[in-house]
Amino acid sequence: MTEFIPELITKNLIITILEPKDYQLLATYERANRVHLAKWEPLRADEYFTGEAVRKRVALNLDNFKSGSSIAFVALDKKRTKIICCCNYSNIVQGVFQACHLGYSVNMADQGKGLMFEMLQASLEYVFSQRELHRVMANYITSNIRSDRLLARLGFEKEGVAKSYLKIAGSWQDHVLTSKINPNHVAM
Repeated sequence: MTEFIPELITKNLIITILEPKDYQLLATYERANRVHLAKWEPLRADEYFTGEAVRKRVALNLDNFKSGSSIAFVALDKKRTKIICCCNYSNIVQGVFQACHLGYSVNMADQGKGLMFEMLQASLEYVFSQRELHRVMANYITSNIRSDRLLARLGFEKEGVAKSYLKIAGSWQDHVLTSKINPNHVAM
C-alpha cells in the first residue's frame, strides 16, 4: 500500500512505526512491562520476549503496515530513547467496511500522565484522515476502568458487552465493545 513511514509529532511524543534495526526499543519496553501488562494480554511464553522474536515481530509489523493490513505505532520520548506507549490498528478492512480494531498499552511508569490519550488522539486522526477508515473498534475487559475512561474521553461509544470474548491472562474474559466513527463521515 505505502512505503512512507509516518511520524506524528505531539507535545510529548514522537509516534511512528519501528523498523527492524530498532527492535531493541520494543524488546526493552516489553520486558520492563511484562508483569504490568500480563493481566491485560494473552499468556506469553518466555520465547516471546527474546530479541530474535521481537525483531521478527517488528519486521512483520512493518510488512503489515506496507500491505495496509495493520498499523503498529509506538510513541517514543522526544529523545527517541524509549517507548512510552504502543497502539495497534489491526484487522484493517477496506471496501464497504473501512474499519479496524484498536489495542494499546502504556509503560507502567508513564500511566496517569495523559500520554496514552495524546498518542491515541494523534493516531486516530491519522487513521481517519490518511487511511480514510470509517470505524475504529476498541474492546476492553469489563473491570478496566482506565480504558473505560480513556475511550470515553476520546469519543468512543459503548455498543454492548461480549461474553467470554478473549482469552486474557489465561481465562476467557467478558469485554465491553466500543467504537468511534470517523468525525468526517456523516451517516446517510
